[in-house]
Amino acid sequence: MHGARARLRATLRGGGQLVGTFVKLPGADVIALAARAGLDFVVVDLEHSGLDERTATDQLRLAALTGLPALVRVPAVDPGQVNRLLEAGAVGVQLSTVRRRADVEALRAASRYAPHGRRSISLAHPSAGYGGDGLDRYLAAEAAHPPVLVAQIETATTDDPLPALLTGVDVGFVGTTDLAVSLGLSTTDDPGPLLRRTGDIADVARATGAALGGWVAERSAGALGRCGLTDAQYLVVGSDLQLLGAGLRRLAAPA
Repeated sequence: MHGARARLRATLRGGGQLVGTFVKLPGADVIALAARAGLDFVVVDLEHSGLDERTATDQLRLAALTGLPALVRVPAVDPGQVNRLLEAGAVGVQLSTVRRRADVEALRAASRYAPHGRRSISLAHPSAGYGGDGLDRYLAAEAAHPPVLVAQIETATTDDPLPALLTGVDVGFVGTTDLAVSLGLSTTDDPGPLLRRTGDIADVARATGAALGGWVAERSAGALGRCGLTDAQYLVVGSDLQLLGAGLRRLAAPA
């Protein structure tokens, strides 16, 4: 787990691109398929899916066993839940709809042990090797390679300025669909306002040392360009449900 965090950060800081997808379906097969396909990461989605925490925990454990880095997306910071998901093997947390500096501070506090945060300590979990490495070694590894933090910016305005929202996170993530709706755009409108807002987020991400991330429906030059994510380093492309749906529609289409 700590090695996976280090590799993800090294790629982001080195200017490389990571490609993953949202996991919304329960069970082990999606995780196994994503690992076998060679995705850089997946994001187990506890915001827009029917997954519960127990199912997500099982998926995170399987991802860790297969060597697939798995983050988890949460709609809000529940410190107990964040702790349990990290203990299950999540390499990081992606927080939806970040509008205030307090959101970022709550996420950092919930994901880091003292003196850098308020996360509760236990060794009785997979991420600590069930205590086999000892407390000192585990805490040193956590301090050196803390959870990857992703802040989703997906509103036309925020309560605090963008620099306050992206300072101290690893990725400033553009939630393109929510952002377009917040800007009052339909799918046929000029994407100019979306591109300008994404550009602002990208500029602030660079200035604060965060990588630029975002969601696109497909990994194509056209889709990335329409969202202003051509240079994004952390790409979430569709979801397992979306990819399955696209495959089934192709199958059902007239020959």
